[in-house]
Amino acid sequence: MNDSRNKTSVIPKFVYALAGVAYVAGYLAMRYAAIPSDPKSVDWPEGGKVLLSLFIPLIIVGYILLIGYVYGDAKRRLMRAWLWTLLAIFIPNAIGIILYFLLRDPLPFYCSKCGASVKSAYTFCPNCATSLRPTCSQCGRGIERGWAYCPHCGAAVTGQNRAAPQAGSPTSQPL
Repeated sequence: MNDSRNKTSVIPKFVYALAGVAYVAGYLAMRYAAIPSDPKSVDWPEGGKVLLSLFIPLIIVGYILLIGYVYGDAKRRLMRAWLWTLLAIFIPNAIGIILYFLLRDPLPFYCSKCGASVKSAYTFCPNCATSLRPTCSQCGRGIERGWAYCPHCGAAVTGQNRAAPQAGSPTSQPL
């Protein structure tokens, strides 16, 4: 079975490590290079310099973690993870990240027979050919339970794919 069901975090561990290194590097750069070289910051209190050095790198860390989330989530959704990650990085002003969240695929589900990850649009498992959803007896396309007619060919849905009458409806009352 695929171990993605057992993961507690979508963000890969190496991204957390990268974010930690970026935070330490950002802190050191702010504390010992950027703030001392700024002539306006000479009059600042020492506590203000430390707080600025601690909080400015958090913006970079948040961006790195967001890019890591895009990578992990795209991989989890069986999408092209590297492509979406590069788009999220190189399209400016976080538009790539926004596009990812608008255009991402739905979460896959798992085949009940073999446990393989399957895209939600599939009617049959590509690994073991198990039927994942009901199909129309006329055209063979996937349909949803409870539909009276196939939306693709218009054939009446028969058998177990049809919804049972609800209690209290006129057709379920004895004559």
